[in-house]
Formats: sequence, C-alpha cells, structure tokens
Amino acid sequence: MARIAIGGFQHETNTFAPSPATFDDFARAGAWPGLTRGGAMFEVTAGFNIPIAGFIETARADGHELLPLSWAQATPSAPVTEDAFNRIAGQIVADLKDLRHVDAVYLDLHGAMVCAHTEDGEGELLRLVRAVVGPDVPIVVSLDLHANVTPQMIALSDRLIAFRTYPHVDMAETGARSAVQVASLLRDGAARAKAFRQIPFLIPVQTGCTMIEPAKSLYARLPEIERGPVASVSIAAGFAPADIHYCGPSVMAYAADTATAERTANDLAHEIEAKESAFVGKVWPMQEAVAHAIARGAKAGRPIILADSQDNPGAGANSDTVGLLGELIRQDARDAVLGLLYDPEAALAAHAAGEGAEITYPLGAKSGLPGHEPLRATYHVERIGDGAVTGTGPFYIGARMQLGPMALLRVNGVAVVVASRKNQAADQSMFRHLGVEPAAQKILALKSSVHFRADFQPIAEEILVVAAPGPNPLDYRELPYRNLRPGLRLTPMGPAFPNRD
Repeated sequence: MARIAIGGFQHETNTFAPSPATFDDFARAGAWPGLTRGGAMFEVTAGFNIPIAGFIETARADGHELLPLSWAQATPSAPVTEDAFNRIAGQIVADLKDLRHVDAVYLDLHGAMVCAHTEDGEGELLRLVRAVVGPDVPIVVSLDLHANVTPQMIALSDRLIAFRTYPHVDMAETGARSAVQVASLLRDGAARAKAFRQIPFLIPVQTGCTMIEPAKSLYARLPEIERGPVASVSIAAGFAPADIHYCGPSVMAYAADTATAERTANDLAHEIEAKESAFVGKVWPMQEAVAHAIARGAKAGRPIILADSQDNPGAGANSDTVGLLGELIRQDARDAVLGLLYDPEAALAAHAAGEGAEITYPLGAKSGLPGHEPLRATYHVERIGDGAVTGTGPFYIGARMQLGPMALLRVNGVAVVVASRKNQAADQSMFRHLGVEPAAQKILALKSSVHFRADFQPIAEEILVVAAPGPNPLDYRELPYRNLRPGLRLTPMGPAFPNRD
C-alpha cells in the first residue's frame, strides 16, 4: 500500500476574456464543487464525472492510502489573479509539507491556466510541488484535452495524461487511468522516458470534437499505441484563446526508452499534421443560421441547434451577449429557446415579480463589452427556479449544480433561460429545471461550443455553429495575439503568426 497525496487546481484561461478568476470564484460552487481542503474532498467529489473522482475510486480499490490536499476549480475566464493562485497553491504546498513522506503525488489539473504573474500556472504549481517531494517521487497529472502543455510541465512531472473525448465524457475515466499509471510507476519505476512535440497550427474548437472527423480517428488510435514499450500517449488539442508562447496542440509520449518515446511522439505528430486541412470547418453567419433554422425547424420533427460558440462560458466568455437572442426575435422564430444567459439581476427581478408576471428589463450584456447593448423588452415570466440542478447527460452526469436563481422569460415565440451563475448549456436538465423539454422545441440556441453535443446531438435534427456576437471568436485571426511563438498557424492551412520582436 502506497501513500499518495492528491489534489487539484483547475482553470482554463482565455487571456482575451473580460473577467479574471479571483479567489472567490474558486471558493464558490457551480457545476463542480468549490474549493475544498482535506478529507471533505472525498465527499464533495464523489459521483462527479471529474478526474479526481475517478482517481479516488480506482486507487482506493487498489488499497492505497490517499492523503487529500486541496481541490479547486473556477469557470473559464481571464487570467487567475496572483492572490488566488498564491492562496490555493499555498494550501496545497503547505499541506504536502505537513505530510512529511509520500510515495507519489496525483494532481487533477487543467493544463491551460494562465495567471496574472505567470503564463504557465500548472508549470509553476508543479515547480512548487516538486521542490517539496524531491526528484524521485512520481508526480502524475491528469489534464484537460485542451491543455496548453509547456516544457516545464513535461520536465517536472512523470506523466501528463489528457482526456480523449470532446465533449469530455471521459474525465473520471482519465483519473482512473492516472491511478493505473501511478501504480505502474510505484511498482517498477520503469517507462519514465518522455517525449514532447508541438503541432504547428491551432485547432478550431468546433472541429476538435472527437465525435466527428478528423479528431475521432486520431483519438481512437491512442489505446492501440499504448502497447508494449509505450506506457502512455496523449494528444492535447490546446486552448487557442490564450496569448502565450506555448499555446496550441501537442503530443506527449512515455515509454521504456527514449528512442521509443521520441519515435511515438514524432509519428503521432506527423499523423496530426497530415490531417491539417480536415480541421477546417463551416461557421454560419448569424442571420443566415437563424433563417435556415426557422425554415428547417418548421418541417423537422427534432430541434435545430444553434451553437452560440462565441459566447461560450466554457471558453471564458461571460455568457451574456444577446445578439443571437435578438436575431431570433427579429426573425419571429417560434418555439425557440436560448440558454443559458447569465444575468443575475434579471433572474432576481423575475423572482420578485413572480410566475405569470411581466417585466420590462434591459436583458443581458452586463459585461461592458464594447459594441454590446442589453436587449430591452417586455418579458413574460413563465417559470422560476432555484438553480439546484443535477446533471443527467454524459458530460455533467452526477454534477450537483448550483446555478443560483433562474428564470424562463418569453417574448413572442422566443424563450430564454436566465441563470445567476455562468455555465455552458451542456445538459438538458438545465432546461427541464424550468419546465422546458428540449426535444419538443423547434430551435435550441445553446451557449456552448461542443460539450452540448454529448447530451443534445442525439435529439438534434441539425447542428449549426453560429458566428453570433461574442468575445471568443471562432476565427482566431480576429484575436490580437502578441505572444505566440513565431510560425504557429492561427487556423488550419492559414497564416502564421508573425515574429513581432
């Protein structure tokens, strides 16, 4: 039986987003648990589809003693404040020091954390952890598929193990795979050779979905590669809205010897690069998408889904733009529902008025983004709810969400689900909480990029990726990058980032 210290610190950072991640954002529960220290971690994470829950279940079954540090997560946003990083990382390091002796460390990280004081949040955390445990104690890290992996992260860990699905339905499974890797390292210490390769183009978020090609085939190959001398291999697709030097996709390979690790990483990187043109995808202009959805939805028996990807809170947006909502109203869409719109004040106003009332209110656009204005109208308060939602779909399964006061507001034939906490619309339970049956709608406009597909694609007639106004452009050429490494192509088959030094 081994003594394994476990903890987590997750944030996906969009450096162009409007709002930073403060300590309070990590302390507050949302779709996932809030900041938790010590033994309470076991209870608050149990049953969630998150890596640390999968790790705990597998490692306990193997008889290991698990020593909890801290676990924290905040909704994607602008960089993490230095105060938040120092306080949470400080807890993890202080409690690790108090343990005096551990046989291994497991960390549930995202891989795309940028802080106000460092581009490489995970690399800095690993530096602090490695300084405590020394060079010989195995450190295994689970990562989000969208990690921006850095050389420091590679050097300071023994395994980086990324999700293999997008939507991320295998998060707990990835934690379980991490537990297997810890056990292997503790048992024989072998296969510690490593190789790291970066891919020379950014992968659009919508075409990186593993339910469609080319990502589907690439990720399906990984278990086949992990045979014989190859212990672990991962593809991290990168998180493009991060203006840092090491932004972008990468490959990580671990094997019994350096030559095998290098060959495995090279072969997989070349395979990804050969499929570059297949990562180019269609994006619909907003007016055209709404017109198509209305025409098609009138005849289809299943919903037409409009993915409001550019305002996806899962990518750091504030989920409060109303361009697509306004267009649905302008074109007189019927049986259309948009969600989740983040506007705590509107939700409270609806609760104060009560079900059946009407409120005239400037809805949305509270972030102060240039060019965005609230949508003032008279809304019928159809339903209100407390926002306590349990996830039922493959992505959020078991998640005990705390979305705050919620309301279903309707204007003409268009309804909007308003929430008091930012969360992407990736589970049908969020709509059913307010009496909306997603499958019965003609049009569903979802503030999500890809995660919604896990629960909504099976009920959809068609899915359109829409370029509605928002702070997270689907075309990365629109972002004012300054710090990318020279030569990185901003889109598949597109222009390379210039050397501005």
